[in-house]
Amino acid sequence: MSSRNVALTSTFLLLAAGGAAACDNGNEYQDEGFYCADENGVIVDEDYCDDDYNGGGGGGGFFIWHSSGYRSGYPVGSRLPAGGQKFAYNDKSSRSKFGLPSSGRIGNGTVKTSVVGKGGSGSSGKSSRSGG
Repeated sequence: MSSRNVALTSTFLLLAAGGAAACDNGNEYQDEGFYCADENGVIVDEDYCDDDYNGGGGGGGFFIWHSSGYRSGYPVGSRLPAGGQKFAYNDKSSRSKFGLPSSGRIGNGTVKTSVVGKGGSGSSGKSSRSGG
């Protein structure tokens, strides 16, 4: 094997190893989409996940569902795509892990950017991003 082939092969292996390490990083930043939904992942009005709401919301059986695969724009009544996780709408600790307000309403389709892994904090805001 010539020295040029060895150099190219070595370079390729280093690049491949670096790419694999970057994909394997558990602290990678990601966007996370949030929705108020029932236990089956069917989206409901976000008032049902608002423990500060006095008009009938804030009941049992409603959850905040989240996933890096959720985008904004899913309508009330539709089922969220598979692969999401949920926590009780009034779970202050879980809300805090994602940088959400500890109580109150979270708009359906809210996307948190720069969430670290599955439980870091990020900056809040509504996004019109689509993606998957």
